[in-house]
Amino acid sequence: MVEPTYTPVVALARGLFRGLGIRFHISGEDNVPKTGGAVMAINHVGYLDFTFAGLAARENGRLVRFMAKKEVFDHKVSGPLMRGMKHIPVDRYGAGGDSYKLAVTALAAGEIVGVFPEATISTSYELKDFKTGAARMAMEAGVPLLPTVVWGSQRIMTKGRKRDLTRGTPLRIVVGEPFLPAPGSDPVEVTAELKARMSVLLEEAIATYPGGPRSPEDTWWVPARLGGTAPTLEEAAARAAEVQAQRIARRAQRDAGAGGV
Repeated sequence: MVEPTYTPVVALARGLFRGLGIRFHISGEDNVPKTGGAVMAINHVGYLDFTFAGLAARENGRLVRFMAKKEVFDHKVSGPLMRGMKHIPVDRYGAGGDSYKLAVTALAAGEIVGVFPEATISTSYELKDFKTGAARMAMEAGVPLLPTVVWGSQRIMTKGRKRDLTRGTPLRIVVGEPFLPAPGSDPVEVTAELKARMSVLLEEAIATYPGGPRSPEDTWWVPARLGGTAPTLEEAAARAAEVQAQRIARRAQRDAGAGGV
């Protein structure tokens, strides 16, 4: 598929990835439907996950419409590009139902919509709890879920770390078999099935990842259960709750100050 905005952006991204020497190892590309809608559910370990997961769909000539926070669409540079590529804005503090409807409409029209069921980056690099939105959208639109995992992108650009543009970083992507939720299924149960499938894919991606730490100190991106120094799921969740509480307190303080003017 050729589009006036999306196609050149993909070409530019591929050129940048070649310049960085990123070594892609992708499997399961044939599982991406060649036609029709699907919800591509992706784990979230780095800021560029959407870009990398989208590459896995190109083998079958598909473009993925990603759901992304509204702030990206408000930016004077990224905004026009995001709209031109027909991505879907998500207002995290307001009308979330609007983005849901847009996604379902796109799915029903035969688009692949990219979703991160964890909602935010997992700083433990393990799968966090999943939201049910991906399952509900697939069920309402009558399309399959397409479990997909990315591994290694946290080494390039992720939350709480400086960018590392060292040449030759490996990047592993695994696309699982699509599955269609049965009519009348419980979204919670479908979400549990999705997470179980993605857990298997993640283990495969990690086991077949063609690279390891560059030094004894370079273990921050390896999960704690595998001997790395990344925080555990529990530690990461506690830290995220602390940061969220601080953010809410700052927002309340600003609102109180504004009210006193």
